[in-house]
Amino acid sequence: MSTTLETATAARSGKGARDENFPVASHLIHPRHRGAILSFYDFVRAGDDVADHTGLSPERKLELLDGLADALTGAGPADPEAAPLKAELAARGLPPLHALELLDAFRMDARKTRYADWDELIHYCRYSAMPVGRYVLDVHGEDPARVWAASDAICAALQIVNHLQDCGKDFRDLDRVYVPQDALERHGASVAMLGEAKATPQLRAVIRELAERTLTLLDAGAVLPDLIDDLRLSLEIAAIHRLAVVLCRGLLERDPLSEKVHHGKAAFALTALGGITSTLARRPFRGRTVRAQRAGARP
Repeated sequence: MSTTLETATAARSGKGARDENFPVASHLIHPRHRGAILSFYDFVRAGDDVADHTGLSPERKLELLDGLADALTGAGPADPEAAPLKAELAARGLPPLHALELLDAFRMDARKTRYADWDELIHYCRYSAMPVGRYVLDVHGEDPARVWAASDAICAALQIVNHLQDCGKDFRDLDRVYVPQDALERHGASVAMLGEAKATPQLRAVIRELAERTLTLLDAGAVLPDLIDDLRLSLEIAAIHRLAVVLCRGLLERDPLSEKVHHGKAAFALTALGGITSTLARRPFRGRTVRAQRAGARP
């Protein structure tokens, strides 16, 4: 089926910030920054909904994504999906780079449905996930040289956790497979196994391998809360990091095709609180961590 939609708004799925696996501008974030983050989220969600729309051709998806980009930069007509973020960027003197990079990821989604190896997947995350963390850090005025690398690791990990949790749904609904082909081949698994009601032992082995690699990314990013100047943002990221670690460990044991991997509300709150508490306990000693990071040593 092919449908002509005139604007990105018509492609909206209805999904919002509260439907995400991880907090989006929770009340830990200072009110003066929440609007900038939520406008970014809404713009990105509009682009993501275009890329995931099953009634649009790849060519039409690219046209709508280009329209969002032009509206954001002023190169084309205004768009209600871009206007709030455009205003926030202008007010803060920030460039549209991070949002435009996310649109590049959605263009990939419109044209690409398979990934050969881990490096290809990380390249996708460079555009689909890392700009999110970079934007939030820039909004808070954090030093990119100090925080971007750790943020990139966490953001890539969050993206891959989402991919693994949704691997069956992505395959069934979109014929999109983020699980690298070489990992499937190493364990004797196939793409078709993603369409089953329950993962085979071979596919479970693939998911465990990818979850272990993702835990390595989370380990690399664990230092980020201690590098951030803004306390409230530090606590938000600490909560997200802890939630991601728990989800990733869950993927080592549970089958995302047949079992729930997502947090329940109570577990979500307790896990996030654990991350916040441990970060607060370390806060008096963060100067040592920052100095070690500047010296290029592992804190």
